[in-house]
Amino acid sequence: MTNAAEDRTESEGHPKVGALIRARRRQQHMTLEALGKSADVSVGYLSQVERDHATPSLGTLAQIARALGVGIDYFVSAPTAKTALTRAGERNRFSLDGSSIVYERLGTDFPGNTLSSFIMIVPPGYQSETVAHEGEEILYVLEGAITQRLDGDEMIMNAGDSLHFRGNRPHSWSNHTETPARLLWTGTLALFRSSAKPSRQLEAVAKPGIKPVKKKKIVK
Repeated sequence: MTNAAEDRTESEGHPKVGALIRARRRQQHMTLEALGKSADVSVGYLSQVERDHATPSLGTLAQIARALGVGIDYFVSAPTAKTALTRAGERNRFSLDGSSIVYERLGTDFPGNTLSSFIMIVPPGYQSETVAHEGEEILYVLEGAITQRLDGDEMIMNAGDSLHFRGNRPHSWSNHTETPARLLWTGTLALFRSSAKPSRQLEAVAKPGIKPVKKKKIVK
């Protein structure tokens, strides 16, 4: 069996999400089929993710993490606000290795909280995977426009438009324009909260997975 350390493909010294998923799955003695069924993700797509041929959204990564018995912070460490207040222009940005989406984390963690919230900057031409999961979501377009697909229906959402829906309805979205789109996403899907806690050794491996992003001016 391939050694877990050898299994991790690194980019600029950081382990990639796909390699970490594969290493954790093997550690749990799970097949791709078993993980896909538990995470409600197709085996074909999961295989692409493990080989770093596809990068999952945070929502899909949360489903995979839950099926593997860890929190999403096992794979990526997002900056957390030290207080409930975050200020425009001062929030740290991050992205998953291999993804062109830039996230700004708005929420913090406290006992009993159920909401996750991010500002997402979506580049032109981006296309998400189709997902379905627990909870509900609210999507609000701050700048630009996206194409949202929900249960087979397709709609164009422009700045000022919003959508509130149950997460178990198959959905995906894309930026069909030539300019970046800026979105506010809020949902009850638990992303960085988990009762399962990886070991100290695993945490030491996972934490470098963060990919900080330099702030860039968004051209309107």
